[in-house]
Amino acid sequence: MIETALPRYSRRRRRAASPFASIVSFAILVVAALAIAAPFVWIFRGALSGSDAELYRLPPTLFIENLTLANFGKVTEQVPYIQFIANSLIVATTVTAAQLITCSTAGYAFARLRFRGKDAMFAVVIGSLMIPIQVTIVPLFLVMSKLGLTNTLWSLILPGIFSAFGVFLLRQHFMSLPYELEEAAKIDGAGHARTFFQVILPLSGPSLATLGILCFTYWWNDLLLPLVMISDTEKQTLPVGLVLLAGRFSTGSLGTIAAGITLAIIPVLVVFIAAQRYVVQSIASSGLKL
Repeated sequence: MIETALPRYSRRRRRAASPFASIVSFAILVVAALAIAAPFVWIFRGALSGSDAELYRLPPTLFIENLTLANFGKVTEQVPYIQFIANSLIVATTVTAAQLITCSTAGYAFARLRFRGKDAMFAVVIGSLMIPIQVTIVPLFLVMSKLGLTNTLWSLILPGIFSAFGVFLLRQHFMSLPYELEEAAKIDGAGHARTFFQVILPLSGPSLATLGILCFTYWWNDLLLPLVMISDTEKQTLPVGLVLLAGRFSTGSLGTIAAGITLAIIPVLVVFIAAQRYVVQSIASSGLKL
């Protein structure tokens, strides 16, 4: 059966690798890449343009006639943009670190430990994914108000220290690891804590990096919670700063707004490029093992 199956598989491979199919696949990928990259190129180009007229030119061109960096200076003059960036970095970095700790420990418990009510508790965690944040925003505000944490960055950090999606993601990864590793650690006298830190976590880099990128990106871009919790302008985060830049403090310059958006994109882009390899590994391994 193997001798008859292999030629069929080879024929399918040859048909899939035909020149016409390769050209069509390459053309589709190029069109998709251009469609995804076009808004970013337009924003970067607008941030470096000295005149808004270049942004409205049809057909658009890649070349900039009045190249300037003045738009970036105008951003910091109109709003406390550096403070917004610092606030967003504090919130996104702290929440990401907290979620990596809480989600990894909870995911390990649900994947490897045996205790009464584990399945019911995990069902509750998964069920919480169905509840949108808009439903919980009012009770959350009342709790933060009772604790005296409104109008502080803690009102943005505390609601994000635990993630049901993160627990699910890491639980699935921990379940895919061979149980023989855990058994070998037990034979060496390791408990659950030592097994978790010295055996499981070193093998979970791609999944942890994936969760870290998703968490950092979400909390970097979150707009609803800062709008509800924070009232002082100086304590706001970057998404609210962009709204202020385009609204209340707007001078009508698209170049200034494009410069603000560029400054907001750069940190997320740096984080993604730094951990891109781990994300691809995590997605590939999840597709094979889950």
